[in-house]
Amino acid sequence: MIVVPTYNMLLCPDAALYLPLDMLRRSAGGSKGIALGDKLILIVAKENQSLADMTDESFYPIGVVGSVSELNHQGFAVVRTENRVNLEEVFVNPDHTVQLTISRRNEVEDLESAVEAEKLKNLLQEMRTFASGFNWAQAAEGFIDQIHTLGMAACAMSPWLEIDNAERYAILAEDSRLERAEHIERVLYDYLEVGRITNEAVSSQQKESQQRYKEAAIKRQIEHLQRELDEMHPENLTDVQKFQRKIEESGMNDTARREAEKVLNRLKQEGRESVESGMLYDWLDFVTSLSWKKEEAHPIDLEAARKILDEDHYGLRKVKERIIQQIAVMNLKKQQSGSILLFVGAPGTGKTSIGKSIARALGRAYSRVSLGGVHDESDIRGHRRTYIGAMPGRIMDGIQKSGVSNPVMVLDEVDKLSASYNGSPASALLEVLDPEQNNSFTDHYMNMPYDLSDVLFICTANSTDTIPEPLLNRMEVIQFTGYSPLEKLQIASRHLVPRSMEAMGVPEGMLEIPEETLSALIADYTMEAGVRGLRKHIDTLCRSLAVRVAEHPEEKVTVTPEVLRETLEERPTEHAQVLPEPKAGVVTGLAWTQAGGEILYIETLFTKGKGELIITGQLGDVMKESARIAVSLVKALFPDKAELFKENDLHIHVPAGAVPKDGPSAGVTLTTALASLVTGEIVDPHIAMTGEVSLRGAVSPIGGLPEKLMAAQRAGVTRVFIPKANVFDLKDVAQEVKDKLEITPVSSVEELLQAVGVLEKEALTA
Repeated sequence: MIVVPTYNMLLCPDAALYLPLDMLRRSAGGSKGIALGDKLILIVAKENQSLADMTDESFYPIGVVGSVSELNHQGFAVVRTENRVNLEEVFVNPDHTVQLTISRRNEVEDLESAVEAEKLKNLLQEMRTFASGFNWAQAAEGFIDQIHTLGMAACAMSPWLEIDNAERYAILAEDSRLERAEHIERVLYDYLEVGRITNEAVSSQQKESQQRYKEAAIKRQIEHLQRELDEMHPENLTDVQKFQRKIEESGMNDTARREAEKVLNRLKQEGRESVESGMLYDWLDFVTSLSWKKEEAHPIDLEAARKILDEDHYGLRKVKERIIQQIAVMNLKKQQSGSILLFVGAPGTGKTSIGKSIARALGRAYSRVSLGGVHDESDIRGHRRTYIGAMPGRIMDGIQKSGVSNPVMVLDEVDKLSASYNGSPASALLEVLDPEQNNSFTDHYMNMPYDLSDVLFICTANSTDTIPEPLLNRMEVIQFTGYSPLEKLQIASRHLVPRSMEAMGVPEGMLEIPEETLSALIADYTMEAGVRGLRKHIDTLCRSLAVRVAEHPEEKVTVTPEVLRETLEERPTEHAQVLPEPKAGVVTGLAWTQAGGEILYIETLFTKGKGELIITGQLGDVMKESARIAVSLVKALFPDKAELFKENDLHIHVPAGAVPKDGPSAGVTLTTALASLVTGEIVDPHIAMTGEVSLRGAVSPIGGLPEKLMAAQRAGVTRVFIPKANVFDLKDVAQEVKDKLEITPVSSVEELLQAVGVLEKEALTA
């Protein structure tokens, strides 16, 4: 009798098992073959081990006796099991064969044949029903027909049953045939039910998947056909379809795309009749009209850029050089770089218009944002969409109107920003102008980041006094000095007159304004540093003469200086001129205003009194302090005149009392006027001066030198004293102005007083 160890197999009496011949031969020791009728004892191992690893304790205490009933050509033997046996003793030999001491285990015959047949019939029917749901149902039918007992059914299904060896052994160890049959039924029915449910779930899932695939395929086909129809009839697109296409083609970053698709889905759900649909539509219309794609960097022709700047603007040499430097750096780095430029100067000096020339030189779009009077942070950052009437900020609005992501954007009048309870727009502007932050600028209305790093920002201001320090530190200040009369003449003849004639519809060649007329217009009717007022006068001139051109189209009209007053209908501007009659205690000074430079007179007078100091002329705190310093200096320089200050009241006056005056540049003029008063020496009114003084008598530098020198030349001054520290600034002064003035640098007030003849060198030595 051959002892055959096996594992993981449901063993029942009266069953048929298919066992590999190789396994049977190994169990027989390999010394003989397997023949029909050979008796076998099948014992079940507790664990899945190789024969070499098995020991006496490796087996369950019950086995089954069987015999070989059939040998097939596929290497299997059919073993018919008969009775169960108890394993009294088990010995595993060194040659890995097994010896047993067994005893027969009796059955409890409590299962009637009719009951067993009924159970088998029901089970086989259930197995056929289960198999019918698979494509291998026909093959399964023949397999099922060969099952004649419950034990055979259990053995046939054993490889697929998900029960452990302990439960398999429990079936085998059951003595009652009825209990064993019911146990087998439970296991097999459980398996069939689980299999049925699993099959139904898989089938349902497959159907759902097939349905989804079918729907997706149909949708793709519909979308393809819809795109073709849309291309043929773009006017039939719905708003949602238009926005969907714009979002896909916009090139938005991932964050912006997610936000846009979220709002688009809301618009789909809400419909056009919703209260919020208008707000959602406006938002989508704005963000999809922005240029999200990064513009390619193109080579810049510096010579062409210079030519464009010279064509559009006359003069401004220093400004143009700085702009060309900026363009050259951008051309080398192939990206936006360099400082944020702040153009500071009087109105009409070309600060804003040169921004348009820069855009033309770079081949970029131009956008202008006026910040004058802005006092709400939301004007820069935008309003949140939750508010009714929400709008984007002025920065993003300018980007949207330009149509590109890298325009030249002029932020006009940044010195006119103001703060309120709604926040500080100047603080909000810090993020816009900071290259380290503006690559992800988030407008509150958009609620998505936008890259401003490619935008060339140019700011303009009339003065830096009102610009907050943190904002000013982010910009490079470039001063726009006033134009000289010669520069104004060239600007008028090259630019202003042709533009005005075109604007008024005057045909070319029908109106002539000679240079002498323009010179008279500049000298007698303007008193500004820029050319804005000059342009208005030329417009008025062309508009008035357009009537004569229209009435007599065959006659050419020439404007002479004599007809300016009649045509413009206003008196010539009276510029301050040097005094025709010089007087002691009166000295010509120079001042800077937002309209350019101007001369002013410092008048001093002693009157009987108690030594009081009277200052009139609407002087500010700085000039009042300069006056007190001048008094102390004169007392120190002329100690013999000290009694004059004790016995008299000193009155200092600056004419044009209705105009406020202040600034740190009148110290030397005040000191000279007082020195002239106490000494009685007259200072030539054709001599002007500017500079601040200290108690040590040192002359400090001042600002606005080009404008002041132009005012001196216009007023008829022939000699000007300036602080020695301002000599470097003379390079910004027009050559025609320097040619008509004798400019003398001084470093101390004593040097100045000696030069004008008020203080003698011998007296100073003594």
